[in-house]
Amino acid sequence: MRVAVIGAGLMGHAIALVWAMGGHTVRLTDSSAETLERAQGLMEKAIATLTEYGENKGFDAAMLAQAVTRHTSLEETVEGAELIVEAIIENPEAKRTLYTELEKLAPANATIASNTSYLDVFPLMPPALLKRALIAHWYTPPYLVDLVDLVPSEELEPGRLEAVQVALNAMGQVPVVMKRFIPGYIANRIQAAVQNEVQWLIDNGYADAQMVDAAVVHGIALRMPIVGVMAKADFTGLPLLQHTFRNKMYTPPVAFESSPSMDALIAEGATGVMSGRGYYEWGEEPAKLFEERDRKLIALKKSLREIGTMAGFRK
Repeated sequence: MRVAVIGAGLMGHAIALVWAMGGHTVRLTDSSAETLERAQGLMEKAIATLTEYGENKGFDAAMLAQAVTRHTSLEETVEGAELIVEAIIENPEAKRTLYTELEKLAPANATIASNTSYLDVFPLMPPALLKRALIAHWYTPPYLVDLVDLVPSEELEPGRLEAVQVALNAMGQVPVVMKRFIPGYIANRIQAAVQNEVQWLIDNGYADAQMVDAAVVHGIALRMPIVGVMAKADFTGLPLLQHTFRNKMYTPPVAFESSPSMDALIAEGATGVMSGRGYYEWGEEPAKLFEERDRKLIALKKSLREIGTMAGFRK
């Protein structure tokens, strides 16, 4: 398949890499020349990490150079594309402008897939694009996290969603077709609810960041890869959960607009891994931390392939 990826930032370059490793030809573009230039090195670094830890089946930098080309012109990028992946900034007007351009420049039969996380992009598109538009939302890093949320537009022509789903399955991804759009899909909404709860616990003096992560890593996360959330409910027993809902001793915190502890850290310039400090003192270069994260994700994926899971698409 000929794939065009628009946006070469954190997600775009990595999505391009996954399509290339899956045997497809990719044209990549970005409105920032610096971002587009940096994309090549980031893809090569990801390949090196995958190779070093045994998660790469012979795809190397030379093959990358053949499979992925970088272009400064949108028209040149989408020329001849069968699938156009939109992975630009989460800004409605920026996306609206791009879709207007794509209406004129995209090949007549190309499927358009947005990587949007929270925006309902379909109202932002010219009506003529809706018959070939869908959402294909990836998670970072896409070359290790297999989940892809798929959401068709209401007007999507038959066969287009299925074709993308087949291609993703063939590359080892796990596409989940949503019944209709909702901001954040499934995983991000669950993650947002967890984040909301733990910020409340920290800001109200019940725990610190290390306590929260210890509880998650050694409690929730230990079971979740095996039994998920809903299968765990079955193992717990639904009557017990029913009683828990009816007799709960607390009300979950409502959504809030800011967290005092987070605001204080940001004001100090402690923005997370990229600055070297956030809730944790990281003290190492981001590239090294990303490599360590990827290495541990690879080890976990290998173990899960061996162990197996008891949840997810189970009948």
